[in-house]
Amino acid sequence: MAGMILNELIPVLQIAVGPAILISGDGLLLLTMTNRLGRVIDRSRQLVSIMKQAENEEQENSQAQLKVLLHRGRLLRSAIFMAATSALLAALLIILVFLSVLMKWEIGWLLSIIFMGSMLGIIGSLVSFLRDVNVTLHALAIEARHPS
Repeated sequence: MAGMILNELIPVLQIAVGPAILISGDGLLLLTMTNRLGRVIDRSRQLVSIMKQAENEEQENSQAQLKVLLHRGRLLRSAIFMAATSALLAALLIILVFLSVLMKWEIGWLLSIIFMGSMLGIIGSLVSFLRDVNVTLHALAIEARHPS
């Protein structure tokens, strides 16, 4: 019986490699996005500091940039949430794959739904990330019109 379980687990380990790689990729995306969010926060703090000492035109410029940075922060928060959800679903998928073999559960439909949810999380995260990149160009355009 123990040999049979081991023989059944080896293909399961092979199947679990895919979601494990997905978790690794999610981690790299999360690292990139949290670094971008950190830069947004740092730049926002810098602009608030500038606004306290600035005159009207410079305050308006800083206010416009802050508005864009707030929008970017929200996009990044959304992207981070979806990427983290994707990683969590991939981890759940690995656990359920093992449990389905050990407990002889027929839950292929559930595994498929969880995998699709994980993929949708990645897609949503990347869409928000791309939107952030596009919004970044808007902030650059504002700064280029009103150099400090």
